[in-house]
Amino acid sequence: MKYDIIVIGSGPGGYVAAIRASQLGKKVAVVEKSEIGGICLNWGCIPTKALLKSAQVFNYAKHASDYGIQIEGEPKPDLTAIVQRSRGVADGMSKGVQFLFKKNKIELIQGFGKLKAGRKVEVTDANGKTFIVEADHIILATGARARQLPNLPIDGQKIISYREAMVLQKMPDSMVVVGSGAIGSEFAYFYNSMGVDVTLVEFMPNILPIEDEEVSKQLERSFKKAKMKVMTSSSVESVDTTGNKCKVTIKTKKGEEVIHVDVVLSAVGVATNLEGLGLEEVGVATEKGKVLVDDYYRTNVEGVYAIGDIVHGPALAHTASHEGITCVEAICGLNPEPVDYGNIPSCTYTNPEVASVGMTEKQAREAGYEVKVGKFPFSASGKASAAGNKDGFVKVVFDAKYGEWLGCHMIGDNVTEMIAEAVASRKLETTGHEIIKTVHPHPTMSEAIMEATADAYGEVIHL
Repeated sequence: MKYDIIVIGSGPGGYVAAIRASQLGKKVAVVEKSEIGGICLNWGCIPTKALLKSAQVFNYAKHASDYGIQIEGEPKPDLTAIVQRSRGVADGMSKGVQFLFKKNKIELIQGFGKLKAGRKVEVTDANGKTFIVEADHIILATGARARQLPNLPIDGQKIISYREAMVLQKMPDSMVVVGSGAIGSEFAYFYNSMGVDVTLVEFMPNILPIEDEEVSKQLERSFKKAKMKVMTSSSVESVDTTGNKCKVTIKTKKGEEVIHVDVVLSAVGVATNLEGLGLEEVGVATEKGKVLVDDYYRTNVEGVYAIGDIVHGPALAHTASHEGITCVEAICGLNPEPVDYGNIPSCTYTNPEVASVGMTEKQAREAGYEVKVGKFPFSASGKASAAGNKDGFVKVVFDAKYGEWLGCHMIGDNVTEMIAEAVASRKLETTGHEIIKTVHPHPTMSEAIMEATADAYGEVIHL
């Protein structure tokens, strides 16, 4: 059982790397211990977006009269049906990856893969039997799982992770969400939309703390307008689960506050899946829970590579996919360009949505740039007005000296579909003046990018 390339893990890094390797004529096998498609397809990106779509439809139904549509009776969410739809979407995507494996003649090996010396992988199947496969190149793409804090031990019942949050059997009356990154904010929005009394707790001064501060403040306002309680500069100190409800002690700037809720969702980041991979035995170097690699994802051990959440960089599906392609193309001698980590888009699928790329205004100023900053609110957008949601804006940051597009930050409807314009433009080194002179269709949300850029240069028309 000898292959050109073995990939351990079939998430968006692993399966994309495997398919690209097959396209380039390599004999490829993928070792996967669980579902095909990894966390992203089965327990992350895809099923959560299905849940969030249900929340959006429910919100539309509740406000149908605002659009001149009359609905008899009060619309009610059916959590069981919502979860079933979400799981069905995930299953369909996973089967799609299995089809792509067959199409590209990729062998799927079910089991847990462990590195062995001499470019070998020991696979342990579901029955505990082990066997050895080997390859010229082995790519580790084992991803990550929910991180646990010592004072928030996940029991799957009262203190849950994102996996349990996706398949709850019963709608809770109240919930505390700990952590306001993309995962925490999305679930807080979903359950708040379903009528759950949600409290979102964030240790940093702003929710979505890696985003531009103005964007974070706008999302906080939108959440509060939706009757969500948002507690920033706060931390959950302890959770007592011995009673019928969870007794949650929260430390704030004003002192401790105790609230009682049905469920606590821990969304405090992820931990890499490195345990049991045999890294120490074969000598693969790690640092702070990450595998050390070069620009082409080579580890310090010849023939062993690592991509995705287990290496330094943003833990995002699209990042892992590009790392996988870059890694394989380098193996095959194509001389690919290294991934530009300064131009990776970030998306959060709340309502309003959040999307960004590049430096925030604060980061640009701290880096020594003299900047031109433009902003266009969706309250001035004809498309946003017609759609009925004018929350949010587009903010752009340009280098005043050369016109380089340093960053783009958006909050509003469908901005996750719009951010690619900024990513592509930055890749092509497009200047602000070129964006202003690029004709944008009307009426669209994307006009706001051009208008915000025009605002940065004192040429905005619709403000």
